[in-house]
Amino acid sequence: MKTLQVYDPALCCSSGVCGVDVDQTLVDFAADLNWLKQQGVAVTRFNLAQQPLAFAQEAAVKAALDAGGAEALPVLLVDGQLRGQGRYPSRAELAQWLALTPEALPVAPAACCSGSRCC
Repeated sequence: MKTLQVYDPALCCSSGVCGVDVDQTLVDFAADLNWLKQQGVAVTRFNLAQQPLAFAQEAAVKAALDAGGAEALPVLLVDGQLRGQGRYPSRAELAQWLALTPEALPVAPAACCSGSRCC
């Protein structure tokens, strides 16, 4: 089974998708992680604010933090190997790293209103 470990910066909650000012990048990334889980990938997320010991215990993450500080986060490991840091990857990148075929995010349906006429 393929694995993905995500070492997030300090977020308000485990997913970072909370509060009134939600970051769309985190929303998209959360959807991508759910998609990966549906593809059979074991996904584990670590939040610096809630699990700092996990960051210190993983050599690649500790090295990234030592070199770049908090700007190095998030750090992403695929099967234990460093694959990305400093930004959240797209679904296409995740799929490539894990040898999966990317599936597009669902598109929100367009409004049915046309001019002054609504259905």
